[in-house]
Amino acid sequence: MSYCAKIQRIEQESVKELTNRILNKMSADIGNLREGLNPENIAFWYKKLVGEAKEMAPPWLVDKINVKQDPILHMKFNLDISKRAVRYLMIAIENNLNDMPYSTRLYFLKVQEIMTDEMNKALV
Repeated sequence: MSYCAKIQRIEQESVKELTNRILNKMSADIGNLREGLNPENIAFWYKKLVGEAKEMAPPWLVDKINVKQDPILHMKFNLDISKRAVRYLMIAIENNLNDMPYSTRLYFLKVQEIMTDEMNKALV
């Protein structure tokens, strides 16, 4: 086998290895994104966030922070929270964003945005 043929074979093997690594990484990333939007995963984070918000809130606001998952539409959550308690939930979300999977983080960033918009409407 000539020197050029050896180099070409090595290059082809390197391309195959690189392609396999890229495909495996993409597959793992897609799996993580899908897992992050699992209803069970979002319910877990809601439970954790509500728990932390209740720990931060004064005693008279603790029963004003609740979340309920729809039994039929599992991706639908009803957040029942007092206007005075919103800031505690916002702090809890902010404190936990870095620990969340990427798609879950995007979900709760949207929750923060919606709550901010609703609070701004109430001020007008």
